[in-house]
Amino acid sequence: MTSAENPHSTTLQYVHWFRHSAPYINAHRNKTFVIMFDGEAVLHENFQHIIHDIALLHSLGIRLILVHGARPQINQNLKFSQIDTPFHLQRRVTTRESLSCVMNAVGSIRLQIEALLSMGLANSPMYGARIDVVSGNFITAKPYGIRDGVDYQLTGEVRSVDTDAIQRHLENHNIVLLGPTGYSSTGEVFNLLAEEVATKTAIHLKADKLIFLGEQHGLVNTERQLQREIHPQHLNQYIQAAQQHHPELALHLNAAQEASLNGVHRVHLISYAYDGALLEELFTRDGSGTMVSDAHYEEVRTANIQDVGGLIRLLRPLEEEGVLVYRSRERLENEIGQFAVIERDGMILACAALYPIPTTGNELRSAEIACVAVHPAYRKSNRGRQILDYLEDKAKAMGIQQLFILTTRTAHWFLEQGFSPASVDELPDARQALYNYQRNSIVCKKSL
Repeated sequence: MTSAENPHSTTLQYVHWFRHSAPYINAHRNKTFVIMFDGEAVLHENFQHIIHDIALLHSLGIRLILVHGARPQINQNLKFSQIDTPFHLQRRVTTRESLSCVMNAVGSIRLQIEALLSMGLANSPMYGARIDVVSGNFITAKPYGIRDGVDYQLTGEVRSVDTDAIQRHLENHNIVLLGPTGYSSTGEVFNLLAEEVATKTAIHLKADKLIFLGEQHGLVNTERQLQREIHPQHLNQYIQAAQQHHPELALHLNAAQEASLNGVHRVHLISYAYDGALLEELFTRDGSGTMVSDAHYEEVRTANIQDVGGLIRLLRPLEEEGVLVYRSRERLENEIGQFAVIERDGMILACAALYPIPTTGNELRSAEIACVAVHPAYRKSNRGRQILDYLEDKAKAMGIQQLFILTTRTAHWFLEQGFSPASVDELPDARQALYNYQRNSIVCKKSL
């Protein structure tokens, strides 16, 4: 019987996921998230699932501001009314005669979202939920003006965000819903970029997260590998590449960069077409898309021969305490390519090594992570986690199927990082033969 056919196995997988999501549930409670999705997302068949997941986030005590776009709906209204509105630099020129088409599209989407968040059928995921959705004139706008000789007319840009009013509604456990429109002090309505509304709102509210639900799963590099995390300064090349072929992604990336450089510490890019993307991104370690982060941590890199002196200074105290096995300078020089380090101002703050283990027959491709060390002054940071993630990614790229660690002092820390207890007999034969029974190290393993 396969796991798909085994109800108990499926239940255990759910229990395992739920237990591991608990730290994220606690971390996100009472935090403020701005979630932006465009008009294409509203039209997609997965949108109802997105609404259910948003309702779940609300039930977990997360303070939510939703920002929706409306481009395809506006286009449809304009086509029906036989009105043409050109685009310049990804902004629509909103004429006075086209404004009613904009307002009808935005109002229709708002009502649709409010209706979905009001569902309470007994057989639906939102049974028993009581969600109050609030919309209002929270965004003050001003004309975009004349740019490069083009008069954008009733197209505007965000002038201010009424953060006090939004905060009051969030404190009353309401979901705040914003559309791509803003209002002037003279009573005019302006058509805005939804991406700009979301970004300015997140910045002004000092939101904990800004999440963009777009067509793409996130950013992929030239090898078509998903970039799980990226610094905002590194987005420029992706923005330039997206402007020609994926203008929507370019808008999201520009907005993500602006938000990240202006105090929003976590910006997420995920797909609206992938069922569960929102929950996977927020409640699992790897997530489902790309996170843009301005976190000021040192880059993990492969060690080089110039690092040997710094490694010795970091490792010797731990070797003298018996925490680590002694490594001579000659051995470190020979094995330097196996090491990863975190360096700052010429000082090695953390290190670890990845040693492939020879395997035979039906043994899984395995490797050992060894010599994990963090400078005593930095052990309360996440540098150990960073360097472990780096070596796990390296192991995956090498086709390694399982990792082992042998430790005498820090088994609990590795268990917290997803390893599980193992016995000496579970080590590949080649590593069993080298096991030091005098040292009596605890063995832990992790499947990749």
